[in-house]
Amino acid sequence: MRQSIKNRDTNAALYVRLSRDDGLDADSNSIQTQKKLLSKTANEKGYTNLLTFCDDGISGVTMNRPGYNEMLTELEKGYIGAVFVKDLSRLGRNYIEVGKLTDEFLPDNDIRLVSVADGVDSNEGDNDLNPIRNLFNEFYARDISRKRRISNKVKGHSGEPLSPPPYGYIKNPDNPKSWIIDPEAAAIVRRIFQMSIDGKGIEQIADTLTKEKILTPISYWQSKGINKPTRRLDTREPYHWNSSTVSGILNKREYVGDIVNFKTYSKSYKNKKRIENAPENMAIFTDVHEPIIDRATWERIQDKRGKARKRKTADGQKNIFSGLVVCADCGHNLHYHFNQGNHNIKYFNCSNYNNRGSCPTTHYIRVDFLEQVVLQEIHRLTRYAKLYELDFADMIKGDSEKASMADRERKQKELYAMQRRDRELDNLFNRMYEDNVSGKIDDSRFAKMSSQYTAEQKELTERIKTLTVELDRDNSRAMTADMFISTVRKYTRAKKLTERMLGELIERIEVHQSEKVDGAHRQRLTIHYNCVGSIEIPETFSVPDITVQTRKGVMVRYDPPNMTQ
Repeated sequence: MRQSIKNRDTNAALYVRLSRDDGLDADSNSIQTQKKLLSKTANEKGYTNLLTFCDDGISGVTMNRPGYNEMLTELEKGYIGAVFVKDLSRLGRNYIEVGKLTDEFLPDNDIRLVSVADGVDSNEGDNDLNPIRNLFNEFYARDISRKRRISNKVKGHSGEPLSPPPYGYIKNPDNPKSWIIDPEAAAIVRRIFQMSIDGKGIEQIADTLTKEKILTPISYWQSKGINKPTRRLDTREPYHWNSSTVSGILNKREYVGDIVNFKTYSKSYKNKKRIENAPENMAIFTDVHEPIIDRATWERIQDKRGKARKRKTADGQKNIFSGLVVCADCGHNLHYHFNQGNHNIKYFNCSNYNNRGSCPTTHYIRVDFLEQVVLQEIHRLTRYAKLYELDFADMIKGDSEKASMADRERKQKELYAMQRRDRELDNLFNRMYEDNVSGKIDDSRFAKMSSQYTAEQKELTERIKTLTVELDRDNSRAMTADMFISTVRKYTRAKKLTERMLGELIERIEVHQSEKVDGAHRQRLTIHYNCVGSIEIPETFSVPDITVQTRKGVMVRYDPPNMTQ
């Protein structure tokens, strides 16, 4: 519906919202019930062209809601003459923001506000109780949040799990407060841990599971009809495992039988952002349920992945590259050593080779050589970022978004189509309701058609929610790129490598085995920077000649990317 401004007196927006925070009765306050009530009231007041905006499952505390924002956009166009809500709390439970809407925006744009349950109609004059209602709506949200925090605190400190069971477990049908092993998923968890023990990196593990078409945790839960709250739902790629998923499984302490509560917290009921909690503020209960992984194996994995400690030199000093350098061929971490005859010579080599694993070569690299190469590559990066700031920003954002741009466009088109169909169903339902009231459609026919439309709209609503979450996640990647660019600027004048610098800039460094090319030994490194991966910098930004004597008569020269192939 896109009517002209001249016909705005017959055009109205219906806004419906429901979330579990409201504590409402499901039957009398469902989305469909709100739509029917508002459609009937709007028709009685002479509004025949109705546009419905819906937010299902979203708290009124936040004003950043897809349906609400879409409604504001349409209101600003000037062709809608009225807004209908069941009550003012549907608009939101934020006293200041709802007040701006009802007391400023709507009157300034000559838009009528009708709140059915509150008996509010702006055409009948100002209602002095509106500010009080808005204030009490916010107090209600604050009170619900406070009660939930207290309840969670009691439950969490009693050993009851506050989160749903992770992949590999399901709720005990005899006691929903406890978990039991899900044999099918637990087998995959055990395999992931075994692959890590065998020396495979998280990306290799993810690639293996993807190639073998193993359902991802989210897709697996979907196949079992289990609904899980997540921001990473992707129904298009049920077998595509991400390294972050594998890493999360390897880090999860619950697999040894423990319960870990209060991992994260939020600063207030208005701020939904979750912040990682300090270990001392967590509540940990050991040996609560049957373990999938024995504790010794889990501890070994944590140590192997650098979570427990870093390897040290003979003088007890940590090396800043420990945990960052990996084998380019097998993905295994490189281990830190010093020369037995000369402790001043420190080096890394592939631990999978040392353990007689599957890696055929040592991937030996001297620490002093590594320090020179990485520092010069960072200088190369910062010089390019400083001299060609816009080009650098375009390259970073382009690299991080290029692969997902077409996907985002597809999702956006699908979202618009879903929203259009949702509005069409609203209009069809309204006309069908009027036909039923007038006797054109009998009650049995109305019930059958109503059931069909309701089922379709429920599926649409779920898909719209999924697409909205995915688009929000995808759009946040640009922010990640901006953060990386800001970090690069910090180290424009860096003269020495520090552990903090490496941590902020670099995700990992892949060390290739040195090769003899045209009579000279050359060694390549592939640096993967945080958030954006490896970066191809123009050849005009060269790296000084870097060489090191690894043994008598053998010199190894750094082979920079994009310089010689």
